[in-house]
Amino acid sequence: MTNMNEKTPRTRRRTTAALALTAALALTATACGDDGSGAAGDKGGEGSGKGEVVFWDNNTAVRQDIWQEIIEDFEKENPDIDVKYVGVPAENVQSKYDTAIQGGGLPDVGGVGAAMLAGIAAQDALEPLDDRVEKSALRGKLNSAMVDSVRAAGGGVDLYTVPTSASNGVLYYRTDLFKAAGLAAPTTWEKFYEAAEKLTDRDNNRFGYTIRGGEGSIAQALDAMYGQSGIGDFWDGDATTVNDPKNVAALKKYVALYKKATPSADLNNDFTKMVAQWDSGQIGMLSHNLGSYQDHVKALGEDTFRGLPNPTTGAGVRVQVSNPVDGLGLFKSSKNKKAAWKFIEFAASHTSNSKWNESAGAIPANTEAAKDPWVKKSEPTKLAAEALNDGSLKIVQLPYHLPDWNTISKAENEPDFQKVLLGKMSAKDFLDSLAEQLDEAQAEWKKEHQ
Repeated sequence: MTNMNEKTPRTRRRTTAALALTAALALTATACGDDGSGAAGDKGGEGSGKGEVVFWDNNTAVRQDIWQEIIEDFEKENPDIDVKYVGVPAENVQSKYDTAIQGGGLPDVGGVGAAMLAGIAAQDALEPLDDRVEKSALRGKLNSAMVDSVRAAGGGVDLYTVPTSASNGVLYYRTDLFKAAGLAAPTTWEKFYEAAEKLTDRDNNRFGYTIRGGEGSIAQALDAMYGQSGIGDFWDGDATTVNDPKNVAALKKYVALYKKATPSADLNNDFTKMVAQWDSGQIGMLSHNLGSYQDHVKALGEDTFRGLPNPTTGAGVRVQVSNPVDGLGLFKSSKNKKAAWKFIEFAASHTSNSKWNESAGAIPANTEAAKDPWVKKSEPTKLAAEALNDGSLKIVQLPYHLPDWNTISKAENEPDFQKVLLGKMSAKDFLDSLAEQLDEAQAEWKKEHQ
């Protein structure tokens, strides 16, 4: 292990990048002043409560139509406000925010998931929202666990986003294929691996499982890893548990499925490709989250699949890593915060929040929306909500509070995870490297927050 006082090459790259970003922010803040360019550090203003509000949707590939409906409803109630919708694919949203933070062009309102919240908040780009929530119709109507999650992700003090949804992890499986093969539902990891093997017929292009090897692969791999090991905490003191021997063994078993019980195309699949591949009907199981439920209904029909929380260990323990809570942030550089807040308040209201989450099959953040009839009718959503509320599920909280988390989990380790799938890197070496980066980032964060 590298001495914690020494800078590894990766840390030096992150430190250099951070210094460069700080310098860029100082320059843009000085140069831009109040010209409306919208860079981090701009003070912005409340505005008249009328005019244009620019909204960036952080997952345009999936829910654009629903957002357009919500915007249309909002503009009917607020004829003096025009919402300009800008769709940003999930895989590009982090880089788009980073570019705008440095050079200007931030929106008034943007979708900001918990995974990227710390990095954006640390650059002073988001408006604290506690006072606005307390004085609004949203007071007392936001799921407290989701509020706590986004507050922790933003540093643990201020609320930087209004939570809108939680898309808990789900193991989807084809009930028709399981029945034909005489298989029991994959409620345990033992049954999961048995099904992955028995449902695979490579000669006929049928596979038991589809694994995520492209963008977003790390969180899914950690979910499967902790789910099998039963370890319930991401940290043991100041050290991460990711490279615990039980986790190493679990990841080794999981990645061994690649090309044996999964398509070879999985190596580069992000969630949209993975979901589309499963919806083609040739694959038995898919690990994703509640956000793809309606897509499966459209592609396969309600009677050919089910969605369950993570399988349990042999001892009956169910563990899942935390899935990012999505939310809406108000950017500090906005010159029209009064109108922008009206839109956030409307989008997070009972009717709008219910409409959006029903389309996604996700758990609403608005507590009134969470009581709507569709929640009970959507089995995966109902089961996920029950697991969250009945105490049977252990949640391993991912370190969203670390500004480096998004960089560590994506740019620095997604390529290495592909090496593990290809057999060019061992599960142990991968997790040891990941642990070293996480421990160092945690030490830096604690030093800054002591």
